[in-house]
Amino acid sequence: MSHYEEETFRFRGDDFEVNRGYFNEYGRQQHPHSLFIGCSDSRVVPSMITKTIPGELFIIRNIANLVPPYRESSEFLATTSAIEYAVQVLNVKNIIICGHSNCGGCAALWHDHGNTGLMPHTRRWLELASPIKERVTRIMATADPAAREWLTERINIIEQMNHLMTYPYIRERVENNELKIYGWHYMLHSGKIYQYNESAGYFESKDD
Repeated sequence: MSHYEEETFRFRGDDFEVNRGYFNEYGRQQHPHSLFIGCSDSRVVPSMITKTIPGELFIIRNIANLVPPYRESSEFLATTSAIEYAVQVLNVKNIIICGHSNCGGCAALWHDHGNTGLMPHTRRWLELASPIKERVTRIMATADPAAREWLTERINIIEQMNHLMTYPYIRERVENNELKIYGWHYMLHSGKIYQYNESAGYFESKDD
């Protein structure tokens, strides 16, 4: 018997019996109220940021919290299929795009390709965010690296919110006031969250 098979057998024989009540009560269904799309960065902890308990959030994490524009494909679409499931099956009422300060994925947009030469799949993934560089360059009148980093992270959040609206079933629910989309910029050093105010066109502190 392989090591994996031994572990599986012990789970079925011991762990399951200990947790049978939990599996019977909670193991058959989930009813999250929100879809949280965040960065894979180890410093970003969705439950801590939102102060939620297991079962409240359906979570998607990837490099730089990106959302591919809607398309149908025969490829394996992890982020797209998870969004589809959260909205179409779980019927979440909110979608949160949560970017963060000091985001390595956003910073990589400004690096030359030599720095990602050993990571072709990462480089390809970050192409989803390539239009952001042009928008940041157009907006900024200074070359201050810190200011550029801050702006890149925020423009990236807005861009992904726009991508969500290319999903027909999301646009329909948003227009019918059945679904809300939020853009958050999370500060790693302080835990503070800035939320995008779409009507005003800027981010404002959630604590204000």
